[in-house]
Amino acid sequence: MNVASRFRTLPETGESVQFTLDGVPATAPAGVTVAAALVAHTGAWTRQTAQGAPRTAYCMMGVCFDCLVEVDGTPNTQACMTLLGDGMTVRRQTGLRNLNGGHDG
Repeated sequence: MNVASRFRTLPETGESVQFTLDGVPATAPAGVTVAAALVAHTGAWTRQTAQGAPRTAYCMMGVCFDCLVEVDGTPNTQACMTLLGDGMTVRRQTGLRNLNGGHDG
């Protein structure tokens, strides 16, 4: 199945934003969420459970929390509720979520 066929796409304005995904430069249409950009870009998982099971955006409306990623150094960010911005740094999460917002103290 073609990844692009899973979702209806928004009308393209021709504008795009640059971001990095796990250190690799990527491009997406302006105005999309981080989750939509990741699904369209790779179709792969956005996080892994403690047991290594892959998860990705499921509900696309902020209910399931399967799309959690690190955005600009902030872990546990709901990718489906976050608009992609130019220059964002996105990293997939692996293992258990850190409940103190990534702070060890």
